Amino acid sequence: MTKTKFSRMTIGEINKYLAEAAPSAEELELLSSDGRAGARSLAQRMLNKLEKERQERKRLLNMLKLERAAREKGFTYIAGVDEAGRGPLAGPVVAGAVILPDNFFLAGLNDSKKLTPQKREELYEAITSEAVAWSVGIGEVWEIDDINILQASKLAMYRALLTLSVKPDYALLDALELEELPFAQQGVVGGDGLSLSIAAASVVAKVTRDRLMCEQEKMYPGYGFSLHKGYPTAEHRSAIAKLGPCPIHRKSFLLLPENS
Repeated sequence: MTKTKFSRMTIGEINKYLAEAAPSAEELELLSSDGRAGARSLAQRMLNKLEKERQERKRLLNMLKLERAAREKGFTYIAGVDEAGRGPLAGPVVAGAVILPDNFFLAGLNDSKKLTPQKREELYEAITSEAVAWSVGIGEVWEIDDINILQASKLAMYRALLTLSVKPDYALLDALELEELPFAQQGVVGGDGLSLSIAAASVVAKVTRDRLMCEQEKMYPGYGFSLHKGYPTAEHRSAIAKLGPCPIHRKSFLLLPENS
């Protein structure tokens, strides 16, 4: 495209062109020197967008370091594993396991705790559509009470890994390592912020658990499970004090302050 052609376009037409095409560096340079402030503003907005995309790709590439290192050692199917629900007073602990394609990029993918519920839902749909394999495992409330939350979390992770439709040969786990896992593994402290596979698993686990807790709201109304998802908010503790615990409350947890 020549500078002359740009000069014959209205600002609206240029805006439409930029929205529908991937402008070249030459085109952006021409627009940046356009005599119209509106055209220069569009050029700058596009440059800012491209820089933001470049930084995001750099961040995602950095979060694939652990996966690349595993592949360099000869591993092929690398599963990221994370859990959601260790802290709540009610409901199960849920683990997600995800095997991503090689050099997978999904803008916005991050530790699920850093994402809005809407963004988690969007990423969940993309992850479960594009993953090589994904699965969830659950540690039930009675198991949490019977063997403690840490062991129930490990059990959920173990179940998630062993039910993947594609058998992994390497696992990256957030912080924990599992006993008697039939393939290599690596526990990564803060893994949901360092590994894209673990981040994907954290999203799958969180969305799955949140959906489960919204269903529990229908079975046990009055506790607000669809709002706090079982976490120890003031409203949740107030509901327990008023209604008493329900079958999905963890009896091994301190449901109410000792002086209540």
